[in-house]
Amino acid sequence: MSDKPRVAFFDFACCEGCQLTVLSIGEPLIQLLEHVEVVTWREAISEKSDQFDIAVVEGSITRDSDVARLKRIREKAKAIVALGSCAALGGVQALGNKFERAELLGLVYGEAGSQYEAGEVRPISAEIAVDISIYGCPINAEEFVAVMEHVLLGRPYRQPNEPVCYECKLNQYECVYDRGQMCLGPVTRCGCNAICTSKGHRCFGCRGLIGEVNLHAAKEVLQEHGLRLEDILGMFDMYSLRAEPAKQIAEAEAAAEKLRRAEPWRFGSTISLA
Repeated sequence: MSDKPRVAFFDFACCEGCQLTVLSIGEPLIQLLEHVEVVTWREAISEKSDQFDIAVVEGSITRDSDVARLKRIREKAKAIVALGSCAALGGVQALGNKFERAELLGLVYGEAGSQYEAGEVRPISAEIAVDISIYGCPINAEEFVAVMEHVLLGRPYRQPNEPVCYECKLNQYECVYDRGQMCLGPVTRCGCNAICTSKGHRCFGCRGLIGEVNLHAAKEVLQEHGLRLEDILGMFDMYSLRAEPAKQIAEAEAAAEKLRRAEPWRFGSTISLA
């Protein structure tokens, strides 16, 4: 048995596109593999092992029967990496939470729908502790390598926590709003190098809402184009319905209002609102 850290890849409800992204990394992946031993990875090898140090988990939980398997993975792993937005946020399939399970099963399987198990879709963090999440649909390949390097070295990884607008400006891309399109860039976590807007598309919010959203800056961008924050929140449902972005925004607004009252000078005023 090798003395290298043992890595295992697992999947739950997903398209496995994030694992395919990892496989397509090329030379950086080959260099990474010099420092680890991959013992389980259905997409790449036929061998399996229940002895591993790092578990990379793709996919959300959609069946209660999967929880026991996920918890066994957590018990064996020294570190859990949530791979992609399905594992980290719930993903596209969380849209199913808007509907009754029986209704959805009937639409897909007809009378045979009752034979299948389906429950509330949730990210893996709803059931186990996650050490680091890699957001995106699919993930950013360079970020995967960076995260794995940090995990192997035992160093904390700083999650990108600026808006996608930040990367758009760094790359000098045309603002999507200037083309008359609605975009989630002002409030979506960056780290993708603004890949969608670089191709002329809007940001779809696949990396989820920024932590500690700068509501003032986001609202300024939207107001310039005659929009409100509430106008774009529904667009987050595609990837982050389970993460309750509207609730996160409301909490951020409450925190900002509390700060505004306590320290009005931060907002260009010397008048106490207390």
